[in-house]
Amino acid sequence: MEENKLREETLTTSAGTDDLKRVFQDRKRTNILNTAEQKTISYLVTRVPGFISSNMLTFTGTFGSVLVLAGFILATYLLDRNYLLLGVLGLAINWFGDSLDGRIAYYRNIPRKWYGFSLDIIMDWVSTVLIGLGYMVYARGKYELIAFVFVVLYGWAMIISQLRYKITDIYSIDSGVVGPTEIRIIVAIILVLEVVFGHLIEYFAGGICITLFMINIIDTRKLLKLGDIRDSLERKAKKNAA
Repeated sequence: MEENKLREETLTTSAGTDDLKRVFQDRKRTNILNTAEQKTISYLVTRVPGFISSNMLTFTGTFGSVLVLAGFILATYLLDRNYLLLGVLGLAINWFGDSLDGRIAYYRNIPRKWYGFSLDIIMDWVSTVLIGLGYMVYARGKYELIAFVFVVLYGWAMIISQLRYKITDIYSIDSGVVGPTEIRIIVAIILVLEVVFGHLIEYFAGGICITLFMINIIDTRKLLKLGDIRDSLERKAKKNAA
């Protein structure tokens, strides 16, 4: 009951705020590119044509991931690494759609918080699987396993963000100074380096997996501490109410 009241108060308060401030009111960002990213999104949301809906932007982001998959497939079967540059374009499109879908709804003051949240998470997972599948096609021999590990670790990170939201009522998609935007940029740089030098992507992909594993371990420990704190607070509240 109190949780529903809090959410109702949040929505009522946000309805009276400035349009651009309302764009970011539903989440907390800590990534290193946060300031530049928010300025860019604030600029773009005012220029997206009215006929383009949040759902269209969500599927645009997913289409970007399809391009990444296509880049890996074409580079593999046409034996031309230059097709990997299609993946760089795909990552940019993915950022555009994924970053603006929810923001445009808040800017227009027509948010569908739980519908949008659910759709966004599902399509983010689909995008992750598509990119992982693309790398699996491109990778040589035993390095295919790295694609599976990447998908598992990124899925683990997504689960952590959802559980943190459940425990704290604060939605954050970042792990410290690293968020999805930074990961896209890192992957794009790796693709460019692979085009230029060749046969480096396996080592970079392995490095990303090791880094993600370490971040997930740290974030999982933090999450469990938050859960323990909330449990203690709820026990005290029940004791005081008795």
